[in-house]
Amino acid sequence: MRNKVKELRARHNYTQSDLGKLVGATRQTIGMIEKGDYAPSVLLALKIAKALRVDLEELFWIEGEDE
Repeated sequence: MRNKVKELRARHNYTQSDLGKLVGATRQTIGMIEKGDYAPSVLLALKIAKALRVDLEELFWIEGEDE
């Protein structure tokens, strides 16, 4: 699974800690999601998409599918 969390987080001038606090996750979890080392739950993915004001499909996608 690929994502644009880092790109969109930077666009909103959020640190990993800022975003983590908004969605109830740790800075480390956000970092692991950004690197693709951790696949978030559906609930966490939805919270991140809402915090970054994008649709879920714009934020996360399966590798090999259209970006």
